[in-house]
Amino acid sequence: MLLGSQLRRLRETRGITREVAGYSIRASESKISRMELGRVSFKTRDVEDLLTLYGITDGQERTSLLSLAKEANVAGWWHSYSDVLPSWFPTYVGLEGAASLIRVYEVQFVHGLLQTAEYAHAVVRRGMKGADEADVERRVALRLERQKHLVAENAPQFHIVLDEAALRRPYGGRDVMRGQLQHLIEMSERPNVRLQIMPFGFGGHSGEGGAFTILSFPESDLSDVVYLEQLTSALYLDKPEDVTQYETALAELQQDSPGPDESRDLLRGLLQLS
Repeated sequence: MLLGSQLRRLRETRGITREVAGYSIRASESKISRMELGRVSFKTRDVEDLLTLYGITDGQERTSLLSLAKEANVAGWWHSYSDVLPSWFPTYVGLEGAASLIRVYEVQFVHGLLQTAEYAHAVVRRGMKGADEADVERRVALRLERQKHLVAENAPQFHIVLDEAALRRPYGGRDVMRGQLQHLIEMSERPNVRLQIMPFGFGGHSGEGGAFTILSFPESDLSDVVYLEQLTSALYLDKPEDVTQYETALAELQQDSPGPDESRDLLRGLLQLS
C-alpha cells in the first residue's frame, strides 16, 4: 500500500495515465490500478521501469522505493490470520505497523489497540455471529498481537479521541467494562498515548461522519493515509485534499474535547459508577 500510493502520486504528478504506465511495463491498465492499491506483488523490473517513466533518476530515491517493493513482497506476521480477517484488513495491519503516528476518532467501541482481551472477545463475538470459537480466538489473538506495537521500544505516537458513547455501550457485562475502563486509565498514562474523551455534554462536533484513522509514517516522502472501515469494505485515502479534511476534523475534536488529564478523571468517574 505504501509503495502503491507513492507510485500513484508520482504518476499523477507527471500527468501520466494508467494506460501509458501499463504499456511501459508490458501490462494492462488494470494491473497498474492493482499495483497502486497494493493488491499485487511488485516485480523489481516493473518498479524500475515505472520510476524511469516518472522521471525518478536520483539514486537514493530509487533505492528507497525499490526497498519498499522488496518489503511489500514479504508476507507480514499478520498474514497467518488472513483466514479469519476480511480481505481489506491485512493491508491496514501492515500500515498500522509501519506508522510512527496513529491518530484516531472512535465512536462505536474502544479502539482495538486499547481493548482488553475480555472486551475484545465480546466485540469479536458480536461481529462474528455464528463463527466457531476457534476463529473468534484467532481474531482476538491478532488484536492482542497488534497491541504489542503500542508498547514496544519503538512504539508509535497514538492520539485518540474516544466518544463517550463507546464507554457507555456495554460489551461483555459489568466486570468486563470495569476492566476495560481501568485499562484505558493505565494506557492513557503511557508517554506515547494521548487519550481524550468527547463527552455527551458537548453536543454536536466535527466527528459527525463517524470513526476514522489517520496514519503517518517516518519517511517524510510518504503521504499520510486515512482509513475508513465500512460494513463490507474499507477505504484508504491518501490524496492531500482528503487527508487535510480529516486532519482538520480531528484537530477540532481534540480542541473541543477535555484534555488528557480531565479525560482520565472522566474515566475514573465512570469506573466508580460502574
